[in-house]
Amino acid sequence: MKLVDGKVALVTGAGSGIGKAIAVLYAKEGAKVVVNDISAENGKLVVEQIKANGGEAFFIKADTSDEKEVELLIRQTVEKYGRLDIACNNAGIGGEQNLTADYSSESWNKVININLNGVFFGCKYELEQMEKNGGGVIVNMASIHGTVAAPMSSAYTAAKHAVVGLTKNIGAEYGQKNIRCNSVGPGYIETPLLEALSPEMLKDLKAKHPMNRLGTAEEVAELVLFLSSDKSSFITGGYYLIDGGYTAV
Repeated sequence: MKLVDGKVALVTGAGSGIGKAIAVLYAKEGAKVVVNDISAENGKLVVEQIKANGGEAFFIKADTSDEKEVELLIRQTVEKYGRLDIACNNAGIGGEQNLTADYSSESWNKVININLNGVFFGCKYELEQMEKNGGGVIVNMASIHGTVAAPMSSAYTAAKHAVVGLTKNIGAEYGQKNIRCNSVGPGYIETPLLEALSPEMLKDLKAKHPMNRLGTAEEVAELVLFLSSDKSSFITGGYYLIDGGYTAV
């Protein structure tokens, strides 16, 4: 039996990296997947890959920092597949690298709008729909920086800490409504976001993880799948690290 067979799942920021791996795995495990991204080109390529592997998927373009677009995204998902059972709010950016006092207000607002407000907007309209369904599961993408600092990235750290708090609130508020909500805290993962780093920087980054390597998007997807499935039926309001030991030292 596939873990999310017959479910309808939405993944934001699914055009590449972790989001893509989650969408592909959801489909492999039987879900009908709505692939969301701001890049239509990337998102449609993911849909093509899923369909080539025998899965079911549909692309919807939306900017998750825009509340109206997120509301429409959820509505279009339901119009396409009739319901929404699983949502992974994954879309996010790294933002400016600077000391807090030198951090630009423009960059701060952009990071908060995408990494925090975007997750809130997703949860707001996903919860509304899941209540109509009689239940559902939300997984929010936080980070190791939902619990430890990311020096030179104060907006990112602030947003990811807030996502962990938001997730706890939803878990507490909606547990009796058959809706579960958890967050995931990946360490540094091999994704296109790290391709610009020099070999020396990558080596230093790997060394911060006791396992002395970066994680893979597929490893993160496996944790998200578990939290999205009935295998985790008594788990809600939690924050689960997948960081190769980064936060243990």
